Amino acid sequence: MRIALLTEGAHPDSWSDAREWCDRLARGLPGHDFEEYVLTRTAAEQRHCEETPSGGRPVHAQPLWGVPAGRAGTARGRAGRRFLAHYRDLAAATAASAAAPRAPAPAPRNGPDRGPDPGPEQGPDRAPGGRDGEADRFASGLYGLAELAGEGTALPGLLRGEAALAVLEDAWRACGPTVEDLLVVNTAVERALRPLSAPWYGRPAPSSRRGPALVRADLCHAVVAGATALPALPGLLARHFFGVPLLLTEHGSVLRGQYLAQARSRLPRPVRALTSAFHRLLLQEAYHRAALVTCDHAHTRRWQERCGADPGRLRTVHPGTDPAPFRAVAEAAEDAARLPAPEDHPPDPGRPATVVWTGRIGPAQDPAGALRAFAEVRGRMPRARLRIVGPVAEQADEEYLAHCRELAARLFPDTPPGAAAGEPGDGPGDGPPVVFERSDVPDGPHAADVCASGDVVVPAGSGAGDFPRELVEAMLCGRATVTPDAGAAREVVGGTGLVVPPRSPRALAAACLALLADPARAARLGAAARSRALELFTAERTAAAFQGLYLELVSHTPAPRHRDAPGPGAAQRPFARPAEARLPGRWALAGARAQDRADAEAGAGAGAERFRPGPDARPRALAGPGGGDR
Repeated sequence: MRIALLTEGAHPDSWSDAREWCDRLARGLPGHDFEEYVLTRTAAEQRHCEETPSGGRPVHAQPLWGVPAGRAGTARGRAGRRFLAHYRDLAAATAASAAAPRAPAPAPRNGPDRGPDPGPEQGPDRAPGGRDGEADRFASGLYGLAELAGEGTALPGLLRGEAALAVLEDAWRACGPTVEDLLVVNTAVERALRPLSAPWYGRPAPSSRRGPALVRADLCHAVVAGATALPALPGLLARHFFGVPLLLTEHGSVLRGQYLAQARSRLPRPVRALTSAFHRLLLQEAYHRAALVTCDHAHTRRWQERCGADPGRLRTVHPGTDPAPFRAVAEAAEDAARLPAPEDHPPDPGRPATVVWTGRIGPAQDPAGALRAFAEVRGRMPRARLRIVGPVAEQADEEYLAHCRELAARLFPDTPPGAAAGEPGDGPGDGPPVVFERSDVPDGPHAADVCASGDVVVPAGSGAGDFPRELVEAMLCGRATVTPDAGAAREVVGGTGLVVPPRSPRALAAACLALLADPARAARLGAAARSRALELFTAERTAAAFQGLYLELVSHTPAPRHRDAPGPGAAQRPFARPAEARLPGRWALAGARAQDRADAEAGAGAGAERFRPGPDARPRALAGPGGGDR
């Protein structure tokens, strides 16, 4: 089947890339035709999408940055009046949602999704099933603007005109924005609505492969991994205009990421409130229209249910990791565990114990807490060493890394020169007790080599909102892990590792000392962790899960009404005709009637493919087991 992957482009230096996840999925399902539709926010992302190999898959990028071609338009004539009416609906719904009181956010639990959440003032705005007049009005305005863009109206120019600004001023007067605030929000909304004008919604013949067109897709798969649900917008339009089913995959809670991003920004409060309300309404529309919604772990699922997603359409699919790069490390650990008893082969006293901390180096992951915990470990084991490895994604993280180097110099005053800069020594017992390394540089260490160097691995993960990829990599390497209890850590590790309270250096130090003092226990936990990871968290398992979801969605979706009769060379759509239509007798007639009803409900035109029973489909008696009629 033909699957349209809808994503946002990521900067080549970004530590989280949804396109990388899509690439693994496409390679795991070679029997399908994938086509990527990418929204880019910067020129660097645009170049990254155009220059990065995609395995032969067509890639179409739509920029959300820069100034669109053409001047700001004036709302005149019938099209102008329609634009103002639809834009007024969208703006009024956004303002009402921004001014409405919000319900408390999902409270942490003593379970796999435990972790820090935004406060009550940042929680979702209503309980499950919270579809109301604001959401309907927002959807009416959104699809009305999309219809105008499809008719050839220069929507970006109208959105930048004075009439659009006057609509925003009138609708958002109660929120108290200044003129500068209105300009900032108007620019943000105009960029967020640029996918409405993307050249992706043409109506070529199904057999044509020229130009991007979501009309050819059997399924739209939107993958959101940032603070907005914009990748779902093209899928919503394909579903609205062409009946193409939409599958929404959410990596981490989009709404939670939006709240945290707005809290960190220095924009005025009205701008933050209106921007968050717009993205919240768009996300709720995606939840309402998507045939299925998948999440990466239980914490994200709780946010989805709280934001109005139907629990009956939610599925949990853990992100998979390719185990091949970690196989050699795991096999070496298994060989070491099969050596004779320690009394026959005592451990090498010259080899220092090594603790590896891996994850994004930033305040949310708390590597400074690992440094304080290691100070207690080194008090009990003077030859122990700590290796801190991870990417540095933002400028604030660069400053935090410098803070961690200064903290290491204060905690370990006997450190040789260069230790704070992360320069290891030459011998196993030489060099600094703490080493800092960046994994996002061209010659940075691979995750398998990082895990292989440690006796105990402390995966920091990415807080409560994201899936702990570093934890899965350590498990695939067969290493014993000590994990802070945040987000999906407990859900992923199960009973194959030690879980400690978050931001508790004393508990982290005690757990590391327990495993370093008992290598046999560490080996058993590492072997069990690898078995669990191979069973639950591989890329092959993820691809198989989405293969089942694809077939489930397409099997329950009638042949879209927009398709012309397929030509001789056109690919047949799976499940386009009911299976009983191929059986002789009354079952074939029932299948024909069912197909006719489905076409009538879908509003099939004269050009749509319809089932026509053949001469052998006339009702006749069916032979029973004994040869007689029944």
